[in-house]
Amino acid sequence: MKTRSTNLERRNFLGWSAALGLALGLSGPAMAQDDFIVVQSTTSTQNSGLFEHILPMFEEQSGIEVRVVAVGTGQAIKNAANGDGDVLLVHAKPSEEKFVADGHGVARFDVMYNDFVIVGPASDPAGVAGTSDVVTALAKIADTEAPFASRGDDSGTHKAELRLWEQTGVDVAAASGNWYRETGSGMGATLNTGTAMGAYVMTDRATWISFGNKGDYTVAVEGDPKMFNQYGVILVSQEKHPNVKAELGQQFVDWIISEEGQAAIASYKIDGQQLFFPNAGD
Repeated sequence: MKTRSTNLERRNFLGWSAALGLALGLSGPAMAQDDFIVVQSTTSTQNSGLFEHILPMFEEQSGIEVRVVAVGTGQAIKNAANGDGDVLLVHAKPSEEKFVADGHGVARFDVMYNDFVIVGPASDPAGVAGTSDVVTALAKIADTEAPFASRGDDSGTHKAELRLWEQTGVDVAAASGNWYRETGSGMGATLNTGTAMGAYVMTDRATWISFGNKGDYTVAVEGDPKMFNQYGVILVSQEKHPNVKAELGQQFVDWIISEEGQAAIASYKIDGQQLFFPNAGD
C-alpha cells in the first residue's frame, strides 16, 4: 500500500540521513554500540506497520535503537519473564498485570486501543454478517459448523477469542480439527489460511486494515464492547533480571505514553483509517 511504502521510504531516508550526519558530526544523539533496547511485542503492532511508523521518531530523538521481537502475546510475556527483553508491549491485560505482580515488570501503563472484528467470506455461511453481538454470532458459527480459523497460539487475540467462546458454552477444543481449525500461527498467516479455506477469522482491526489478501472477505461482526482491545507497556524489572537496560527502556516507556509518543501513534493511518487510538492519558 502507498502509505506503508511511504513509511518504509521515510525510514530508509532517516537511516541514511543519520549515517551521513554521524560522518559529518551533524547528527542528533549518536547511537553507541550498546544504545539499543529489545521490545518484546505482538505481531499486530509489527505487521500493521505501526512500529515502522513510530520507531524512527523515537530513535532519532533519543539515539536509542529499538529492536522488536514480534510474537504472540503469550510468547512475548514468556520471553520477557525469562529476561529476554527490556520492555514488554502486548495486549492481554490480565496476563500483563500478573507479569507485574510476579515481579517481572516494574509497572503497567495503558498505551492505546483498537478492537477485534470477525471477518468472513461474502457467502456468509453462518448468516452473521452485519451483526454486533459477538457471542450470538460465534454461537451461530458453531451451530452451523461453518469453518472458523483460530490462531491457537496463546496470543492476545487467541486469549480474547477463547474468552468469547467460553461465553457461548461451545467446547471448541472438542471441535478442533473439524469445523474449528487452529493454525498455531500469527495473525497474518491465520488470515491467509482462513481466506483460503473460506473460514471466519477473529482478528484485530489494525492487522485486518493492513492485510493485503482480502479477496471477497469483509468485516462480518464488529461493534461489540466485548471486542475492545487494549494494549499496555511495561518496563521489565532490572531487579529480577539484572541484564535489563532499565534506563534506556524507561526512556522508551516514557516516550510512548507522552504526548509526543501518543501523537505519533494517532498519526499512523492506512488509506485514511486510523489503526490505533492512544489512551495513556485516560
